[in-house]
Amino acid sequence: MDKRIILGVHVTGRVEHATEAQKIFTEYGCYIKTRIGLHEVDANLCSPAGVIILEVFGDESKADELAKKLNAVEGVEVKTMVFERHGTAGG
Repeated sequence: MDKRIILGVHVTGRVEHATEAQKIFTEYGCYIKTRIGLHEVDANLCSPAGVIILEVFGDESKADELAKKLNAVEGVEVKTMVFERHGTAGG
């Protein structure tokens, strides 16, 4: 049995806070299997807030460290989802 760990990272004030969050993403880059960024954008708007979804690889303690460091950044909030997987096919 292993786990699939997903971190949902809400960043407000992207212009002000994204640089610090990016430094942390880079620091933990070897533990980030998938990264998806979402924010509102159209011809008249580029939202100052966004959500980044991270699939974390490896030990759960690294995901906890990553979440703790990101939560310490002003304007960043992290939620964690952990899915227990049994076996390798179809989870």
